[in-house]
Amino acid sequence: MQKSVLYLQGLDCPNCTEKIAERIKKLSSVKNSELSFVSKKLTYDEVDKTALSDIKKIVKEIEPDVKVVEEKSDDDEKDATLFDLVRLIASLLIFAVSFIPMPKVITICLIVLAYLVSGYDVVIGCVKNIIKLRPFDECFLMTIATAGAFLLGEYHEAAAVMIFYQTGELFQSYAVKRSRKSITSLLALRPDKVSVMRNGEIISLAPEEVSIGDIIRLKAGERVPIDCKLLDTDADFDMSALTGESVPVLVNKNGEVLSGSINLTRTVELEVIRPFVESAMSKILDMVENASSKKARAERFITKFARVYTPVVVISALLLAFIPYLVSGFSFEIFKMWGYRALLFLVVSCPCALVVSVPLGFFAGIGGASRKGILIKGANSIETMSKVRRIAFDKTGTLTTGRFKVSRITAQNADENEVLRLCAYAEMNSNHPIAKSIVEEYLSRGERLDGELVSDVNEVSGKGITASLGGKLILAGNSLLLTEHGINVGAVENSSTCVYVGYDGEYIGCVTLEDEIKKNAKNMVTKLNDMDIESVMLTGDRESSASAVAKRLGVSDYHSELLPKDKVDYVEKMLRLDGVTAFAGDGINDAPVLARADIGISMGALGSDIAIETADAVIMNDDVGKIITLINACRKTMKIVKTNIVFAILIKLIVLVLGAIGYANMWFAVFADVGVALICVLNSLRALKVKE
Repeated sequence: MQKSVLYLQGLDCPNCTEKIAERIKKLSSVKNSELSFVSKKLTYDEVDKTALSDIKKIVKEIEPDVKVVEEKSDDDEKDATLFDLVRLIASLLIFAVSFIPMPKVITICLIVLAYLVSGYDVVIGCVKNIIKLRPFDECFLMTIATAGAFLLGEYHEAAAVMIFYQTGELFQSYAVKRSRKSITSLLALRPDKVSVMRNGEIISLAPEEVSIGDIIRLKAGERVPIDCKLLDTDADFDMSALTGESVPVLVNKNGEVLSGSINLTRTVELEVIRPFVESAMSKILDMVENASSKKARAERFITKFARVYTPVVVISALLLAFIPYLVSGFSFEIFKMWGYRALLFLVVSCPCALVVSVPLGFFAGIGGASRKGILIKGANSIETMSKVRRIAFDKTGTLTTGRFKVSRITAQNADENEVLRLCAYAEMNSNHPIAKSIVEEYLSRGERLDGELVSDVNEVSGKGITASLGGKLILAGNSLLLTEHGINVGAVENSSTCVYVGYDGEYIGCVTLEDEIKKNAKNMVTKLNDMDIESVMLTGDRESSASAVAKRLGVSDYHSELLPKDKVDYVEKMLRLDGVTAFAGDGINDAPVLARADIGISMGALGSDIAIETADAVIMNDDVGKIITLINACRKTMKIVKTNIVFAILIKLIVLVLGAIGYANMWFAVFADVGVALICVLNSLRALKVKE
């Protein structure tokens, strides 16, 4: 099956979006379809060649003014907004003229004209939906309510309600468009053209046309279009679009430069290392665009609620109008009073406030997190992460850098610097990570190493290194190496990693190394403890090393010497406890655990396909402290969404009750519909701002 993408230009009605989505899902020519109101993007698997024509037919039936296109464009929104604004101003002028004293017939004609200018599309939509036997939408509700007001002799109020409704719709539409623009501003990072060097000439190509191995020339200030490696000498790049960090990053020659970065120095040459569709920015943009298709329970609830809520209110309105009329013995005055109250029910029942603001809130939350360098896969991940009770962490690459650092030097029969010097000379030709760390520590103290002074270097497998310095033997390794040469090291260190050093037949001390803790790891664990979120470290390292790291970080619990399967087993046990369990790993060797946890968080693995596919959230740099930002973003988004739901339903219920007992007029009803929707939309946009 072929994966297809379409865009619905001019799609601004949330109810209509749901109707179109439901109808398309029932097509036999289409499978796995998803339609996002926020991005106006329809994705589906094409089963039959008739899929496109079937989709266009459905869209035309439900929303005749919406165009189905293959490429995204927002030009139609400007024209539509301008036309609606002109129409609204014209209707307001006509309505104002109707208040000038004149014959009643002319006044009524002016009121009707103002009504039709402002709401002709609403009336037409209502008639079409009735013909199609699908009447329950906002067009039907507004048409019946205002028509009823005309029949009851409330001419000015009928026209005013339609004009005010359209004014609210215009503001709401504008707010939605602005929010779409704010949230999808990230999509502007997608390049249109790339300057590629071929046959000695620079040609301009679309990113999709560039191949691996092509050479790109990038000027200062231009954005890297595709994942590349730097061919020039060192250059600075702004990677804030990817990592959320504003500090420039120095990339060395042959270093990797991810797409979306900005060249800050001079014109440089880059070699393409991945095709455009596999580049970091392409993956991010695709995930942000498609994130809204993964609905949270709150969204699914609102969709079901809206389907039931509107028909129930319509039936309630009919009962409210006719029961008192029948009980009173067919009194027209009673019917007029209760009929007016029933019309209020119809106006209030429109569920736009919920249907628009809830998905928009989730989408804004995803957009806000992406600005901080955190990629969240969907609304369901936001909802789950907001409830997290415990987080299990991989140690190496997540809580620690995976690089060893000298933490302590114990000297015996020599001073500390001498112990480090002799150990560095022994290790200087080794490529082992521990050896490199020792040499780096010695050089960082301003010292120098002369390789000509060392001879007879021999690596003893599993034990260490022997070397000759000034005709005397250096031993650097574990206690067994020194014991074999008749040197007693005394009490053996039982924590971290210790390199014992012997020289000229004597034990002179040891160099202790520890896995370097990441910059913000300890602060992050402290904040998790303050938030009553349990932190557990799972590692394959030995007990002594794990114990030392756990103590330094202050994690709630730890488990060491684990195989990948053991990590899954521990997470399985945690999943049986109350609350949500998350797992944070590097996204490469922790894929099984990332997939098994309630929510998986991948650390700094943008170039890794498995990180993108397996994790529910990806932290786009290596800062483990961003986990706190992720939790804050998810909790804030859920708070906003829940506030919108409670606020909208509460206001509607209050107005319904007040209307039923005669304490609210049509203006209250329109506010409960359009006004509440606008307030909820604006509230949703607060999710764009995320606290670190």
